[in-house]
Amino acid sequence: MSSGTSLTDRAQHLLKVLVEHHIRDGRPVGSTTLSRDSGLQVSAATIRNTMSDLEKRGLIHSPHTSAGRIPTQKGYRLFVDNLVRVQPLENVQINKLESEISGFEKSTTEVLSTASSLLAQLTQMASVVMVPRHSRVILRQLEFLPLSEGRVLAILVTNGNEVQNRILQTERVFSESELRQAANWFNQTFVGKELSVVREQLVQELERARGDMDGAMQGIVEIAQQAVVSGKKDRENVMVSGRSRLMEYSELCEMDRLRQLFAAFSEKRDMIHLLDQCMEADGVQVFIGEESGYQSFDECSVVTAPYRHGDEIVGVLGVIGPTRMAYDRVIPVVDVTAKVLGSALNSMG
Repeated sequence: MSSGTSLTDRAQHLLKVLVEHHIRDGRPVGSTTLSRDSGLQVSAATIRNTMSDLEKRGLIHSPHTSAGRIPTQKGYRLFVDNLVRVQPLENVQINKLESEISGFEKSTTEVLSTASSLLAQLTQMASVVMVPRHSRVILRQLEFLPLSEGRVLAILVTNGNEVQNRILQTERVFSESELRQAANWFNQTFVGKELSVVREQLVQELERARGDMDGAMQGIVEIAQQAVVSGKKDRENVMVSGRSRLMEYSELCEMDRLRQLFAAFSEKRDMIHLLDQCMEADGVQVFIGEESGYQSFDECSVVTAPYRHGDEIVGVLGVIGPTRMAYDRVIPVVDVTAKVLGSALNSMG
């Protein structure tokens, strides 16, 4: 028996061969194929019995009346955890990543976009790269400018030079002097504090304003709160590349499934929540099918890795593809790309 599973060595080997075959050609694998390619000196009956046992354990199943079998999500999980042998990237691939992602004379956005495009290109799947976030976001300044039709432009400056512009829709029209008063109050009260603390205190201020302050001050607090909450949502963002590549996989090209996937890519909410979970992990994580917790990705696998700026994990990148992906090749690509991206960001200061 092998560690980590109650399967015999023979059963593990046959499962490994079956999964690798299915990953390569996408078709059910029969006992004749396993007998020919497994290298085991056993009878066809023994192989059939072993496959029957694997099926009873929920590791493989027959997709239709075919005699062949394909891995289940449980089977893929056992394969990834115990049987896959990761193939190191070739030096030429590593050099390509380093030279193209390099932050020399590039903006942060350009570096992230390049990493996302290369990740999709190397894996032939959809890639996602989280925009870096810092554990401490310090407020430096907030300004308001009036626009037309009850809209206000909020200019939020955080940390060193990070500027975020937000267009706010207000319930009433604010004059330029009212907006200046709002900005002055906000900056005098909150500059130098962490944005998370500012949000909490604004909630308290709003409750107090509703009870003790006049309508003008209540409006000021409300527009200030809208500015920092809006900034939080937009900052939680990801870059997506290669989504059309998923149409090349037969198991994902059914119209309803594609529509659901593309909606997830457009809205980004599920991806952001999933990547958030990976911020705490130090290394590659693999979510197979329903393990992601999001229905959009039930028929997919998601492979992620965090990237660092200095000693701090500031983001996560990954790929989304069919459960029938070449994990031995995809895992190191994701891992190395995350390391190269972190190195490029560090070189930018």
